[in-house]
Amino acid sequence: MAAAWLSSRGAESYVSPMELIQPVAWSAGGSGVRILDQRQLPSREVYRDLHTIDDVCDAIRTLAVRGAPAIGIAGAMGLTLALNGADAGGDARASVASAAERIRVTRPTAVNLTWALDRMLSVVVAPGNGAPVRDTLRHALRAEATRILDEDRNMCRRMGEHGAALIPDGARVLTHCNAGALATGGMGTALAAVYVAVEQGKRVHVFVDETRPLLQGSRLTAWELGRAGIPATVLVDSAAAALMRAGEVDLCLVGADRIAANGDVANKIGTYGLAIVARHHGVPFYVVAPTSTFDQSAASGDHIVIEHRPADEIRCGFGVSTTPAGADVFNPAFDVTPASLVTAIVSDRALHRPPFDFSHGR
Repeated sequence: MAAAWLSSRGAESYVSPMELIQPVAWSAGGSGVRILDQRQLPSREVYRDLHTIDDVCDAIRTLAVRGAPAIGIAGAMGLTLALNGADAGGDARASVASAAERIRVTRPTAVNLTWALDRMLSVVVAPGNGAPVRDTLRHALRAEATRILDEDRNMCRRMGEHGAALIPDGARVLTHCNAGALATGGMGTALAAVYVAVEQGKRVHVFVDETRPLLQGSRLTAWELGRAGIPATVLVDSAAAALMRAGEVDLCLVGADRIAANGDVANKIGTYGLAIVARHHGVPFYVVAPTSTFDQSAASGDHIVIEHRPADEIRCGFGVSTTPAGADVFNPAFDVTPASLVTAIVSDRALHRPPFDFSHGR
């Protein structure tokens, strides 16, 4: 199925996604946080400037900015906006702490958000240099948020280099949701492996799960791969099993929103079913995520809080009624894939194979 694409397109058409996509950045002049509003893709490429904590919380909650690393970065950068209305003195620190808690609860499953906010709060200390507290805190928080962004870019590159070793020339890769540049501060997690493989001259074709109900695969991943010049085919989630049965998939690559100490993986709803199908058909199932996604405090996936999204995302997603009015809805944003179904986990540090042991920390 993918042979024609693989023979006619390759690295010569590739454009690094980092040259094209910057989902989270400082606004011009540094007065706010600029995001690419992912709710508008693929039909429109719209950038928004966030100027208040309300703006940040709304952008994260409504998926204007999404992807575990990206929301961590957005939360960290957005926390600096808490000082826009704070008085100098003790109120500045209180404003930052209060804002952090408001941002923290917007998306409970992705551990990167909590991790980034905790890092930001660690710099909220007495300045000791006589400068106004508000100005000192703003400078310290902005510097830390910028470090988090820069570190994520570097982690993406390292994940890509580790993951590319798993992708042979001519590979047909199946992915779920969006784990590319749109979801991070760099070139992505799972898709970073694809991007680096193509940079190395390998021919890769990506099969993209549509990823219901909000279609992050067909709206975002297919758009991103097209911009990078990488051939992709969109399929409805329920067609993945048939595709594997036909022998058209060589490996699965997915991202993660939280990885428990035992290697259980929380990721976009539908990942668990995909892992089961991959195991049945003998297709390797790889998870790619930065160390900021590893949660040693969660012994297993049973300890991961799963976010449930509003019912209307199912009832009338994208403005079209698809269920009877008032129908009950089960709409978890994530599921947990047991470590026993994961072939390996790729991090910015290494390739981890079972039995998983992340006790060395971040």
